[in-house]
Amino acid sequence: MDLFLGIDVGTYETKGVLVDATGRVHAEARTRHGISTPAPGMVEQDADAVWWHDLVEVATTLRRAVPDAVIAAVACSAIGPCVLPVDSELRALRPAILYGIDTRATEEIGILETRLGRDEIYRRAGNALTSQSAGPKMLWVERNEPEVAGRTRWYLTSQSYLVARLTGEVVIDHATAGYFHPCYDLARLDWDLGGIDDLIRRETLPRLGWSTDVAGTVTAAAAAVTGIPEGTPVLVGTTDAVAEAVGASVVAADDLMLMYGSSGYFIRVTDQPHADPRLWAAPFALPGRFVLAAGTSTAGTATRWVADLLGLDHGDGDAAMFGRLMELVRSAPPGANGVLHLPHFSGERTPLHDPAARAAFSGLTLSTGRAEIARAVVEGVGQSIALAVSALLEGGDAEPRVVAIGGGTHNEVLMQTVSDLTGLRQRTAATLGAAYGDAMLAAIGLDVVTEEQAADWVAFAEEVAPQESLASRLQTAYESFPHTYRALRALREVD
Repeated sequence: MDLFLGIDVGTYETKGVLVDATGRVHAEARTRHGISTPAPGMVEQDADAVWWHDLVEVATTLRRAVPDAVIAAVACSAIGPCVLPVDSELRALRPAILYGIDTRATEEIGILETRLGRDEIYRRAGNALTSQSAGPKMLWVERNEPEVAGRTRWYLTSQSYLVARLTGEVVIDHATAGYFHPCYDLARLDWDLGGIDDLIRRETLPRLGWSTDVAGTVTAAAAAVTGIPEGTPVLVGTTDAVAEAVGASVVAADDLMLMYGSSGYFIRVTDQPHADPRLWAAPFALPGRFVLAAGTSTAGTATRWVADLLGLDHGDGDAAMFGRLMELVRSAPPGANGVLHLPHFSGERTPLHDPAARAAFSGLTLSTGRAEIARAVVEGVGQSIALAVSALLEGGDAEPRVVAIGGGTHNEVLMQTVSDLTGLRQRTAATLGAAYGDAMLAAIGLDVVTEEQAADWVAFAEEVAPQESLASRLQTAYESFPHTYRALRALREVD
């Protein structure tokens, strides 16, 4: 029985699946982990104690679950873009610097902008420099940790480190390399260090490949600890969000994925590179396709915050807590009786690109109660998502096919808010997430299934359609959302 092994390392959890060529899942496994925040604005993970440890644990668990399986191929995804310096022996030299939630490299962004100019950065990378950019974080290491920089042979990201540990091959996928701006040329699909090669060394960047390319095969050393047979093909892999999109059958031009997680991440697939300074542009996992992407810093974490604030956790589990929260939310009318919430607890990513933004309420009165606060938080998350998604939709030539995924799809008020404000019909994909997408990439990469056959693996649940009667009640708050943000930003800048 030939099975495809997919493993995804997320921010707080690692998951793995064994899937056959029909899309049937034969086994799944998961393990939890955490993050490290050594200083304000810094978010890290240990590549060995978290990434590699989890891969080994999940792989061995799955092998025990299906001991007679023949693993046809392995594909990994993980959080990204991350920055991990390693030496020539592939030893991590410091904890990995995580993606856009790590905002340490503000000064380095300024240095690169001064050196190249914002117009040249945008021309080359198709993106402005933000906390999501890996280039400034590599420069941060070079400037602030010279002893680490001096020993660095390569700068890897999360899945490229896992692939290197499995195969000894140092390679990164184009979809992730596209976020290493300003070091990647989006039009040429290649590294470009012109004008900054004295700041970031070209030889420290991995070779490039597509997510469905075979990077190498499992070494004897890796086989001994993972249980994956020596010689098993390992694909180049990709980031978790891209793997999520593949696993939800979001692979064709004008497909749109809305991922409702602890934060929000949204991908629109295109057949040509598109650049928008409010958004992120990058190649996709598959050759000949690109993405325009958006993301919010806070989504599910805001609903957890308000549930804790209102004392809804009675120690009887997350499902019961969430049920109490939704009961409270439904007891307030759409629009939360005029209460507006900006859910910028950890700054905001697209389209604001403001790591210093902070959460706020407005419209509070003496009659405001717990229900209005709860509903305002959920609707505020929906308004921030709608703001980002609306930017993704601008300039589109066709009505997108929208697929919703993630834990937030269980929040019917949130889903309805987004549909009402964007006018989109959302179909919820019933998949096992990025690890399932990894297995799908592995099957496609080995030519066992076509993209069309792999899309048939995905089942869909209910559709959420816009309701005009609700949209009109939300519109006033939605129109106030950006104005309130700008007013608060102006006050912050005066201070």
